[in-house]
Amino acid sequence: MRTTELGDGGPAVGRIGLGAMGMSFAYDPRHRDDGTSITVIRRALDLGVNLIDTADVYGPFANEELVGRALIGRRHEAVLSSKGGVRFDGAEVTLDGRPEYLRSALEASLRRLRTDHLDLYFLHRVDPRVPVEESWGELADLVAEGKVRALGVSEASADEVRRAGAVHPVAAVQSEFSLFTRDFQDDVVPLCREHGIAFLCHSPLGSGLLSGRYRTRGDLTEGDDRADMPRFTEEAMAANAGLVDRVGAVGRRRGATSAQVALAWLLAQGEHVIPIPGTKTPRYLEQNVAAAELVLSAEDLDELDALPAPTGARE
Repeated sequence: MRTTELGDGGPAVGRIGLGAMGMSFAYDPRHRDDGTSITVIRRALDLGVNLIDTADVYGPFANEELVGRALIGRRHEAVLSSKGGVRFDGAEVTLDGRPEYLRSALEASLRRLRTDHLDLYFLHRVDPRVPVEESWGELADLVAEGKVRALGVSEASADEVRRAGAVHPVAAVQSEFSLFTRDFQDDVVPLCREHGIAFLCHSPLGSGLLSGRYRTRGDLTEGDDRADMPRFTEEAMAANAGLVDRVGAVGRRRGATSAQVALAWLLAQGEHVIPIPGTKTPRYLEQNVAAAELVLSAEDLDELDALPAPTGARE
């Protein structure tokens, strides 16, 4: 696996990471299996996929516990990333960027992940009730105490990234970025490139749509949270099928899958751009890893860049 730096002077990480969320939360609950997921995480390390991303709210809590079990005896091989700042109280999800909450959330994450430090800790969302400088200052204290190696912020605007960076260096930004979601392409992604900040792409396959596996709502299993997403209405899926087919056509020319093309397009956006696709199966993990070796031609990139925006909002 080719590598890149996680931020300016940070550790070397594989060009493709692993997002663990779907192993415990939100997607396709019928096919969740902790034993298989642990196998996937350990196989990822074997393949050079060392950036493993989770969050306390995934489950909630169960995903961190799963990742912690998977890394027993192999923690030193992983660049471990988690997030705090979103509370899950029953059915209610709220933002909480208060310093005292972030500290308690980090301490709890360390226990669940069976580690004494995180390599990367994200402010999961900027709390509009708390100045980002206040939240970031507390996270900087956690770095000084050795509990966190580097800091990131998720779904932040360019202005919020700059404000956080004035308090303590921002090593990474994580937001949705894919052929279907380019909201940050013109401001945050170039800002990260300019300042040596890694840009981690969650949902790099458009929540699975770009894989070509989800053509109708009938392809979703019962209880899959994607059924509530605007892009997963019958109308939106039908409208977007043509876009997915065009990605697949590029793949056929290159001997690759639609998912591999979508990941390779992201990798072509810059060395600082790191997709973190999720999977629960070894087969799809191997396919995702192979995308790191797929080099798209200028013609391929022009064709993909010209794809129109999909039907339906991302959330």
